[in-house]
Order: sequence, then structure tokens, then C-alpha cells
Amino acid sequence: MSSKDLILSKIKAVPLEPKDIPIIPDFETDGDLTANFTASIQANKGEVISTDALKSLLDSGVFEKVYSRVDEYSSFSNAEFPEDAHQLNDLNLAILRGQFGVAENGAIWLEDPDMGLRALPFITEHLVIVLDSDQLVGNMHQAYQRIGKKTSGFGLFLAGPSKTADIEQSLVIGAHGAKSLRVVLL
Repeated sequence: MSSKDLILSKIKAVPLEPKDIPIIPDFETDGDLTANFTASIQANKGEVISTDALKSLLDSGVFEKVYSRVDEYSSFSNAEFPEDAHQLNDLNLAILRGQFGVAENGAIWLEDPDMGLRALPFITEHLVIVLDSDQLVGNMHQAYQRIGKKTSGFGLFLAGPSKTADIEQSLVIGAHGAKSLRVVLL
């Protein structure tokens, strides 16, 4: 008998009692989803604004190059959607629609149809995501159940503007993507 067979036979000889599979808890969330989501966005250095505040911001002329993938704000677009993401390198503001948000951490789920080009939420200087408030879930367990097994090709959770910190704890906002995230809850 080889040493491998000897080891396997000894393992098989160990008496084991059958055990039930663990029960997965429900992970219910407490409180107001909108308030929790708003607090999470703010903790992530983002901002939740009203539609009026967004319209005022767009009317202010602060942003030179704007692109909206949301029909309600398409009149504010002054940039054509390119075939190549490199042509978006000077985009000041992108407006996208999120599919749903997660109250516990402020993450917003986006897929290919929401972005058009995968680089869009990262290459723009500032980002606005429009989200229906009835599309909030409490936690990531519920979020992954919602995503399920559907295949979209590409999807991501985005939770706030880009940020990074070094060992000296210097926080840099906008290091790898948008400098700001504003969420419009409808």
C-alpha cells in the first residue's frame, strides 16, 4: 500500500457524525432605507441632492463638457457619445442612471447599458447618478440576491468618488476616477 493510500484509509476510518448545513440568516435591515443610504453616501464623501439642485448646478455653467445617459437630463448634454473612451478624457460631468442602491454602504449597481462605455464613470471629472428611491435594498446580501444569476457582461458597485490614502493617512479624492459623486434620489 502506498503512503497516499495509507493516509486516505486512515482519514476514511475516522468516525464522523453527520452535521446539518448551517442556516443562513435573513440579514434584515433596520430603519429607513433612504436615510441610511443618504448617510452612507455622505460617509463615502458623496452627496445626495434634489432634482432642483441638479438643474441649478447644470444651469450654472460650471461644467464645460457634459454628457447625460439619463433622458430627463439629455438636454444638458453638450458632448456626443464617442465610440472610443479616450475621446472622453476632458469630460467634466457624466450623468448616469443607477439600477439600485445599497443602504448599508451607499454602493450603487451599474451595468453596461447604464454606462455605454465602461470607462465613463471613471474618466469623467464629476459624476451624477440618478436613482429611484424605491430601488434601495438594505444590505449587500439583498443586493447579490437581486443581481442573481443574470448575465449582463459587466457590472459594478460604485460607492462614492474615487479616493485613496497613503500610509501617512493623507486622503486624496479623485485619484483614480471622479472627484465628486452626487446622487439624485427620485
